[in-house]
Amino acid sequence: MSGIGGRSQIALIRSLDELTGMLARRRGLYARCLLGPQVDLFREPSRRDGLTGIELPGPAADPVDVEDWWGERPLRTWAARRLYDYSHLPRVKGSRVKPWLHGVESGRGPDKEPVGRDVQPLGWVGRKVITEAEEEIKQQEGTWGPLNRR
Repeated sequence: MSGIGGRSQIALIRSLDELTGMLARRRGLYARCLLGPQVDLFREPSRRDGLTGIELPGPAADPVDVEDWWGERPLRTWAARRLYDYSHLPRVKGSRVKPWLHGVESGRGPDKEPVGRDVQPLGWVGRKVITEAEEEIKQQEGTWGPLNRR
C-alpha cells in the first residue's frame, strides 16, 4: 500500500472466511465504520469525543480479536458477530459508510473504546462479508439476540 488517499489503495476483504483467516493469523485488529481512512484519519470531527468535544489521540474503533472466553467456538462465528454490529450503519449513516480494518491501539476513549495512533489501514470489509456475517448469525441456535440494528 502506497498511501491512504483513496479506496483503491487498501485491500478488499472479500469473504467472511478471508477475515476469519486474518483473525487466526494475527492479533491487534480493529474495525472502524465510516467513510474510510482518507476521511477518518484526517478530518477533525472523526477524532473528537461527541459529548465533550475533546480531541482524541486518534480515531475510535472496535476490537475484532477473538477473546479467550470464546473458547473452542468457531472463529468464523466470532468474526460474523463482530461484523454484525456494523450491518445497520449504512442505513443509519448513509450508503457511503463502509467498515474498514486497521491495527495499532494507542489508548482508550471516554466510552472505553480503543483509539488508534499511526493507524495502518489493512483493508475494506466488502459488502459480501457483511451479508455472510448476517447469514452466519441467522444460522445460530439458542439465545442469540435480538439486537435491534434498525
